[in-house]
Amino acid sequence: MHITMIGAGYVGLVSGACFADFGHDVICVDNNPAKIEALNKGEIPIYEPGLSELVLKNVREGRLSFTTNLGEAVQETNAAFIAVGTPSRRGDGHADLSYVYAAANELAQNLKGYTVIVDKSTVPVGTGDEVEKIIRETNPDADFDVASNPEFLREGAAISDFKRPDRIVIGVETERAADVMREIYRPLYLNQAPILMTSRRTAELTKYAANAFLATKITFINEMADLCEKVGANVQDVARGIGLDNRIGSKFLHAGPGYGGSCFPKDTLALIKTAQEYEAPSRIVEAVVEVNESRKSAMADKIIAACGGSVKGKTIALLGLTFKPNTDDMRDAPSIVIAQRLQQAGATIKAYDPEGVEQAKQVLTNIDYAPDPYSCLEGADAVAIITEWDAFRALDLKRVKTLLKSPTLIDLRNIYRPDEMQRQGFHYVSVGRSNS
Repeated sequence: MHITMIGAGYVGLVSGACFADFGHDVICVDNNPAKIEALNKGEIPIYEPGLSELVLKNVREGRLSFTTNLGEAVQETNAAFIAVGTPSRRGDGHADLSYVYAAANELAQNLKGYTVIVDKSTVPVGTGDEVEKIIRETNPDADFDVASNPEFLREGAAISDFKRPDRIVIGVETERAADVMREIYRPLYLNQAPILMTSRRTAELTKYAANAFLATKITFINEMADLCEKVGANVQDVARGIGLDNRIGSKFLHAGPGYGGSCFPKDTLALIKTAQEYEAPSRIVEAVVEVNESRKSAMADKIIAACGGSVKGKTIALLGLTFKPNTDDMRDAPSIVIAQRLQQAGATIKAYDPEGVEQAKQVLTNIDYAPDPYSCLEGADAVAIITEWDAFRALDLKRVKTLLKSPTLIDLRNIYRPDEMQRQGFHYVSVGRSNS
């Protein structure tokens, strides 16, 4: 099959590379000439484990290419995937669909033969209807269908998620489009990945519902962590106790500083706006967003409290800045609010992240970025672990203690054991657990 991927960002590049690895011929299109030039030189603009190798392999074998010319890219295509950004619109929280609609308009002017237009971007209910309308008004003679095929990729595990998915959700309105989509995903039949064929609007809503539910699980366990601290319980044991119930499951039950990233923050907001528009407000999701936002500031307050109630004039070391490990994504990362709140309270910030420093520099200023974890700790009054990178799981605690001015470690990811930290002589603070 010939596939055009419109957008060479995170979703488009991962999806395009994986489709090519299945044996399809894929052209990734992006209107950013610098990005395309870099990709054609073998330079990958994002960090995702295994992606660079996958892209280079499929370029070398002739199945994957990059261009800024959409017209040429769709000449022989069977399916054109729209994988552009849908950020939260400033001011009201709605998904900004301008990039999706611009892609649809340009597609309409270049379609040749029957083509399935696939919304891969996360879009509100009814977006596929509008894409179809734009194309029909722009090119009444076009032979096409519009489908919805939301992605369920976890940053840091995207390639595995694409190749071994829990499910593939496809929303179509015609059997002709369904046949094309089945053929595209036929290589996954060997893995027995379930394909759920639905209406287009159902598929669009499914993506938002999934992300809102996962965000709810994270927020729920964070609130339980607060309660555990008050009553003397252990949130990790609570999470295991409820996670072993297969009706609940163990994933997304890790207490921490709140969710961030490119999906959960904007998708929960967009779902709230859609629900309000259709006069079916989602009170649970509204509460999730509110609680998660306050969570980030509360974690900064936890650090301040661990430092004796004031960080004025003190140096705080932050280990981990990205919203999760194995990515360089800083979008809505809890570290942003935490660092800024500490700065406002008078602290000097030192920070280290294995992959996210360049992205962090774009949103966090007046920070001393260190080249490694131990340089980050040197001379600091306290250290806080914000992101659970593997590199922080087995720190040399004796060395950590000698580098810090005082042995204060705030573990917002519960990496270490309180009893062990106490034996090592640390003032140790974690989340939802007794610290002794």
